[in-house]
Amino acid sequence: MSYEAIESKFIATPEKGEVSSLLIRPDNAKWLLVLGHGASTNMRSSTLQTIAERLADIGIATFRYQFPYMERGGGGRESEAVALQTVRSAAAAAHEAADDLSILVGGHSYSGRMSSMSAAQEPIEHVKGLVFFAFPLHPSGKEGTERAEHLADVTIPMLFLSGTRDKLAKLELLEPVCEKLGDKTTLHLLDTADHGFKTLKRSRKSDEDVFVEMARVLSEWAERIVFCPV
Repeated sequence: MSYEAIESKFIATPEKGEVSSLLIRPDNAKWLLVLGHGASTNMRSSTLQTIAERLADIGIATFRYQFPYMERGGGGRESEAVALQTVRSAAAAAHEAADDLSILVGGHSYSGRMSSMSAAQEPIEHVKGLVFFAFPLHPSGKEGTERAEHLADVTIPMLFLSGTRDKLAKLELLEPVCEKLGDKTTLHLLDTADHGFKTLKRSRKSDEDVFVEMARVLSEWAERIVFCPV
């Protein structure tokens, strides 16, 4: 099933100007996920499109957006400060577009990490939780947990959706990180999925499509954090 996306623009930062956004809002929505793209992709990537459609199938709205460097067509990323402010601006624009919905913020890989860094720096207004589609814990081949250090300063619930074959989040590193963060953190492992959510059909234990699985888990988690806030 495909859904109509409402296009708009908002100011990412005063110096970088406007960036594009896409809102998909199913009729029965209660939640709105502000959804960012990976470092080398954009808001129209097939990955984000599929995530948005599967979420719409179960009544979760999405507000996809571009970072300024990708709005210009890619190339070098801007400063971390610009990225963190863009996340906050996207959340504010999403709230303005659908102020009756409860807001979550996150994204695939890079944008998920920028979202958590922004929330760790200072709580993002109206945001009730963070969702990481393949949190990039470390670069490929350079294993470590330095990228997770700021997560201790996040004060809202976090959901990690991470593939068991993700080369940017080795399980032996990611699982202890999440355990240390305590009750505010939920880790859901996606059997045989890699960083881009490609799965091994022959060895995958579940018949459930990985994008359907992520949408289902996100919906169940969102309902829990309403009744069991951190």
